[in-house]
Amino acid sequence: MKVSDILESGSIVLDIEAGEKQELIKRLVNELRDRVEEPMIPEIKKLVLEREEVMSTGVGKGIAIPHAKVPGIENHICVFARLKKAIDFGSVDSEPVHLVFLLVGGHQKAGIHIKLLSKISRLLNHDNFRNQLLKASDEQSVIQLFREEEELPA
Repeated sequence: MKVSDILESGSIVLDIEAGEKQELIKRLVNELRDRVEEPMIPEIKKLVLEREEVMSTGVGKGIAIPHAKVPGIENHICVFARLKKAIDFGSVDSEPVHLVFLLVGGHQKAGIHIKLLSKISRLLNHDNFRNQLLKASDEQSVIQLFREEEELPA
């Protein structure tokens, strides 16, 4: 499965503002409302925030990948966000975060979840790709950048 397979129009938020990571995570989970049943939203928030308490998902280089496996979720869903102003995420390199990729999947697809996390991390680790995402003008540009980056040889 490719990251671009789950990244769709409506799952991208550009130039969002948030004061701190808990607020940002809650806002990003709210972006999932069109793709999950309303009663699941509080559970997703709870599980993503609990995962964040175990260890920050700020992976360095201005990137965070908050995630959770949620009972009742069939297919992986995501929200990609570019922050207007970087925020502290407790990242491993202590640098503030300006690119966030929220990933939510089901327990029954743990293997796919891990592979997607790895792919997201690997893609966002490329300096040129990150810089292009920081300059992307709209949702379609972001989706196209992910598609193109995934087509490049490893």
